[in-house]
Amino acid sequence: MTIVLKGIAPVASKPQPSRITSKFNTLKAQGRKALIPFVTAGYPFADITPELMQAMVAGGADVIELGVPFSDPSADGPVIQKAGDKALAFGIGLVQVLAMVAEFRKTDSTTPVVLMGYANPVERYDQKHAKTGANAATGSPFVVDAAAAGVDGVLIVDYPPEECEEFAADLRAHGMDLIFLLAPTSTDDRMQQVAKVASGYVYYVSLKGVTGSGALDTNAVEAMLPRIRQHIHIPVGVGFGIRDAATAKTISKVADAVVIGSKIIQLLEDQARDKVAETAQNFLQEIRTALDF
Repeated sequence: MTIVLKGIAPVASKPQPSRITSKFNTLKAQGRKALIPFVTAGYPFADITPELMQAMVAGGADVIELGVPFSDPSADGPVIQKAGDKALAFGIGLVQVLAMVAEFRKTDSTTPVVLMGYANPVERYDQKHAKTGANAATGSPFVVDAAAAGVDGVLIVDYPPEECEEFAADLRAHGMDLIFLLAPTSTDDRMQQVAKVASGYVYYVSLKGVTGSGALDTNAVEAMLPRIRQHIHIPVGVGFGIRDAATAKTISKVADAVVIGSKIIQLLEDQARDKVAETAQNFLQEIRTALDF
């Protein structure tokens, strides 16, 4: 919106904070930490994701990370790889993932949704849905369609920050955040590069390796977070290796958010369809209780 008064130059109103930023601001005011569960879209059943997302919110999720299935992941361990393979076998791609978010938005207009995945599906989407003429100036097809579906943030594992300024600006222009991973091996220079383009929150990968690998060293996480905050001035979430309420509680003492993925995927793997949502909700309620008390 632009305000115009006679004899006074137009003044553009401040951009509204994203749903992610608003959520973290609310939680900070309440003295609470964010619970961010991850699930693979289209898993364990092709049509269950919107229902599962609703159940996770009922269980206490503050932000939902929705994995976009991809055939050649580099950061996913065997548990999430297997979930992605099953979703791909169901025919789940980025088009279907955006449709799932749009369906979820019919009943939930407030919970932030972050798409987590890899460059290939995004760039292929832009190639297949490329617009010409005046429409091309509105942003990449993926960004435009993700915003229309109700996506709030994007985490592309293999997009380096130094090559993402234009993409980040396009997302912000459409009310979305670009989220990056940091790792135990991240240098100060890399953190500074991330700080230039990241918004919403950053995701600190607490372990060397892929999702679901190794045992979490909470002391190492506690030592790393102050260093990250020297460069990063938005919320920091911690994931990889958080599998129970006790660990989540410990991590929440130093982090702004706790991210849990592989454990949820494991819990859902062998569930009957009518038990999937209930299983996820019950597990997250345990984590939520631990974080709040």
